[in-house]
Amino acid sequence: MARQFVVQLENRPGELAHLTRALAASRIDIRNIASVTAGSLASAFIATSDDDATREVLRGLGHPFIEGDMIVADVADRPGGFADAAQKLASAGVNILGALVVGRRPGIIEVAFSVDNEVAAKAALGLAGRSGLPR
Repeated sequence: MARQFVVQLENRPGELAHLTRALAASRIDIRNIASVTAGSLASAFIATSDDDATREVLRGLGHPFIEGDMIVADVADRPGGFADAAQKLASAGVNILGALVVGRRPGIIEVAFSVDNEVAAKAALGLAGRSGLPR
């Protein structure tokens, strides 16, 4: 099962390049990535081809990170659609560690949620028996 890593970076030129170069140097393929910034901090949400090797690279770089199980859910592509999914997870006691849109089709967005409890999240979203992102 793919994990999603939420990595804390400094918000300055070259930080994301440095991180992704380190992953590449360890022959780790990035499957999905997003990045956001706020003030002096930035975060990268990353899913890779090798969870164990990714952990080693992140620890070696000294970047604080959290990771979570990832599930992909279809969310209604309308105002409030994402809020409905987030509320279902919250009502089940599931903490969302990260969320990344990984696909879109008419009326639906496909969201990869990184969560602290995959089983409860799948039950809350009606996904029992489904796996996360394909490798």
